[in-house]
Amino acid sequence: MDNSFTRRSFLKTTGIAGVASMAGLPNMGFAEAKSPAKPITIAEVNSNFEREPLIRPFGFKGGYMTEIWQTVNYLKSSSGNHQIGLCTQNVLWSDAQVFAAHSESGGNALMFALTERALQIMKGQSFNTPVDLLDKMLPEVYAYGQKITANPKLRKTFALNAMVGTDNAAWLLYAQENGFTTFDQMIPKAYQPALSNHHRQAAAIPLMAYSIPISEIHGAVEQGYFFMKIKIGQPGTQEEMLEKDKASLTAIHQAIGNVKTSHTKDGKLPYYFDANGRYEKKETLLKLLDHARKIGAFDQIAIIEEPFAEELEFDVSDIPVRLAADESAHTDEDAIKRITLGYKAIALKAIAKTLSMTMKIAQVAFERNIPCFCADLTVNPILVDWNKNVAARLNSFPGLGSLGLIESNGHQNYKNWDTMMGYHPRKEGAWVKATNGVYELNDEFYKTSGGIFDPMPHYEEMFKK
Repeated sequence: MDNSFTRRSFLKTTGIAGVASMAGLPNMGFAEAKSPAKPITIAEVNSNFEREPLIRPFGFKGGYMTEIWQTVNYLKSSSGNHQIGLCTQNVLWSDAQVFAAHSESGGNALMFALTERALQIMKGQSFNTPVDLLDKMLPEVYAYGQKITANPKLRKTFALNAMVGTDNAAWLLYAQENGFTTFDQMIPKAYQPALSNHHRQAAAIPLMAYSIPISEIHGAVEQGYFFMKIKIGQPGTQEEMLEKDKASLTAIHQAIGNVKTSHTKDGKLPYYFDANGRYEKKETLLKLLDHARKIGAFDQIAIIEEPFAEELEFDVSDIPVRLAADESAHTDEDAIKRITLGYKAIALKAIAKTLSMTMKIAQVAFERNIPCFCADLTVNPILVDWNKNVAARLNSFPGLGSLGLIESNGHQNYKNWDTMMGYHPRKEGAWVKATNGVYELNDEFYKTSGGIFDPMPHYEEMFKK
């Protein structure tokens, strides 16, 4: 019997406590998400950022990044409590047109200006939950983004990415004002069904970009990684792209196709391809799948993420692999639209679209029996654990055992990753680094929520007067 289905069915009649008991899960500490006696009022705001260089230019969507800005957001309530939220900016991912239209630093400056605008809107605002606050603010922040980028078709993910740090700070302030000390307690009741698990492990997904040699992919498998994200949709015309992708798939399958793993039901390594909207027609993607059949790789394709640009709103239910929506699922409404079009998975990005929006997306996917997993944005180590808290609570992905699924590629790309790891308040935690391709989510992880509630001295120093 499908345990995830059993949990969903049981949930409808008995609720969260029944789900935890039936699934044999630990006590998740869900608390009634009550509003405080009076709304939380934001009295003071501040912001700063750090520029983190990359080991090598990071290429996708036809562009290359050389650095990533880490923005830091400060909120102080009228009661005197304060919290800090982090954000990793990614202009190329969130809106490739903005990236192409400006210098790399110029694009980052525009996104940071949007963050600053969000903070100024928040100052003096009162809210009951961060979800309410985001819903109220997003239209105005998005409109401001359209104005400063001179782009009326600005993608909503640009605004959401800019608001990750402000949203995280609001969640931490919300928890502090309500006396919540764990991630479970912080989840509003409306979104608890989608986040009702406590997996003991989460698969760590590394990212293999265009320029990664096959030897490194093989090396990652030897280190225990078994679920890897591989970029397809390579540069060039559609014909050139297809031929490059076919050659890449052949080389990958020859290198790792026969490797066995205990984490999948068929014992084979699952392939996870990300096209970032590069395929213009279904026929082109079907040609790639035909090639996969010819070389014996088809049955190992677990996910193809975002093969088509979001404006191509055609039905994909006839494509014989699981397609996942990522960039196109900006909001919960967008996610529903993608599911209607035949997408059968959602890549959640709490660290790119805000935790508030991610909870909403996860819930609408849960209600429609659509599996989710957590994708990365090449974020810093602390944000990896924000993402991990979500991945640890989602239903298991089809074909895998009982474990979460989370992409994390910062260690592959940041020049100063070890230094950034030093800013993590629980950097010695057993769950922080992957071992044999998985994160070990022990009791301490759930007790401390991975350290996201802990003070962050490095970032606190930025706001000492």
